[in-house]
Amino acid sequence: MDDTAALKKTPLHGLHLSLGARMVPFAGYDMPVQYPAGVMKEHLHTRTEAGFFDVSHMGQIIVKAKSGSYEDAALALESLVPVDILGLAEGRQRYGFFTDDTGGILDDLMITHLDDHLFVVVNAGCKEADFAHLQANIGDQCDITLLNRALIALQGPRAVEVLAELWADVAAMKFMDVRHCRLHDVSCLVSRSGYSGEDGFEISIPADKAEDVAMRLLEHPDVQAIGLGARDSLRLEAGLCLYGNDIDTTTSPVEAALEWAMQKARRAGGARVGGFPGSGRILSELENGAARRRVGLKPEGKAPVRGHAKLYADAEGKTEIGEVTSGGFGPSVEGPVAMGYLPISHAAVGTHVYAEVRGKFLPVTVSALPFVTPTYKR
Repeated sequence: MDDTAALKKTPLHGLHLSLGARMVPFAGYDMPVQYPAGVMKEHLHTRTEAGFFDVSHMGQIIVKAKSGSYEDAALALESLVPVDILGLAEGRQRYGFFTDDTGGILDDLMITHLDDHLFVVVNAGCKEADFAHLQANIGDQCDITLLNRALIALQGPRAVEVLAELWADVAAMKFMDVRHCRLHDVSCLVSRSGYSGEDGFEISIPADKAEDVAMRLLEHPDVQAIGLGARDSLRLEAGLCLYGNDIDTTTSPVEAALEWAMQKARRAGGARVGGFPGSGRILSELENGAARRRVGLKPEGKAPVRGHAKLYADAEGKTEIGEVTSGGFGPSVEGPVAMGYLPISHAAVGTHVYAEVRGKFLPVTVSALPFVTPTYKR
């Protein structure tokens, strides 16, 4: 029996096959993990030129108040996230997360203020649950629409020049700006954002026009198709969380070192303090700190330390103190990199701990995140 038959396909599935991609199941979709160039070359190409990513498996959702007022839509969504959405300027995007009653993270997402409504991008593996969560909690006040559109990303130092050949105004956009535009005569929504640590763009496109726009971008000599393998090593070097690995319902935003994503308006003393699920715990941790923290980890030597490796305080592996959540080889760093959770007592940069890899205890040093300097155009 063909297992791939049950997997969903993005609008660019045929294009990936024509480019020689190796396909793997990911979040219920048949997705390209790498192309003939291989993960290492794809990663380095994105850091030096421009990488093209198909992220159409992600969920794109419109949240619009039944009243037609942006303020009503923003306040409704604020009841589910510890983020200032009312203060989000039109044409601007902000990172956020759905929290649950225990202060854990249900999903992380990107939230955009577009005209009188919100455009929300959620993770592929959570999109049905997120849609249901929105519908159940704010569906009486807002119309929630899961869009059937393609989503692509163009990331890297040459991304702006490449995209400017299709739309000159793109160069004026700043990090987290979002604009409507026409690319190759197709109506698109472009944000200056991404998941690589590089300057770049994410482009929402009508599904039936996605291949036209994709082919136009891939024709450019500086652009190369990039699979999920390099997408993972790029985001790991950039210190960015992957939902289901580094954050989930067992991690709070403060434990996950995501305090920066919770604005003053929603904190103690703010205009709209609390009012989101798990606010008791999250506000307390913002004030007093959490018992553990997500940290960067640099293993000594060349052997990568993978997710789920246990972390110990001692070289004998007697005192288990934490766990690696993501790890692998960092092509730009030219060595292994990882992230994981450690108690505050061991979370300071420069602290030495030990990771269990195949029965051995390898020395690992707590490192500042990110491992590479982001090149966002602020």
